[in-house]
Amino acid sequence: MPRKALKPNERRSLPSPDNRYNSILVSRFINKINYKGQKSMAERTVYKAFELIKEKTGEDPVKVFNQAIENARPLLEVKPRRVGGATYQVPVEVPNMRSTSVAMRWIIDAAKNRGSKNFYERLSEELISAYKKEGGVIKKREDMHKMAESNRAFAHYRW
Repeated sequence: MPRKALKPNERRSLPSPDNRYNSILVSRFINKINYKGQKSMAERTVYKAFELIKEKTGEDPVKVFNQAIENARPLLEVKPRRVGGATYQVPVEVPNMRSTSVAMRWIIDAAKNRGSKNFYERLSEELISAYKKEGGVIKKREDMHKMAESNRAFAHYRW
């Protein structure tokens, strides 16, 4: 069942900043990782991953995290549009909030699909590789952009 739609002049509220780093983006990431209502477990996982990032890179983990999200954010995506009897993949720009959410989801999914280490280790490795503009998340973003570019001829079907 879909969520209740917001009225035109309503906005979805942002979560409060997290306790340790005072960042709304980190708080949103923790909420995305949240599993079975165990938010404290999700916080512990993210904070351990950030400690590992600090050990491995020697840089501020929030800076690495923000840059990793920025590098993973898709600018374009394709949406199916039915015209006549055919369904076209129409490239559309991704809104800022959605692109950030998609990047977070991709990073979490890529970390889940990595090797057999602890989740926080896999998460830190995935964030570092996205920070360096390599890894599965960046490949996924490039593939999405390629698909949008190849379907550019159908861009006039946007409405």
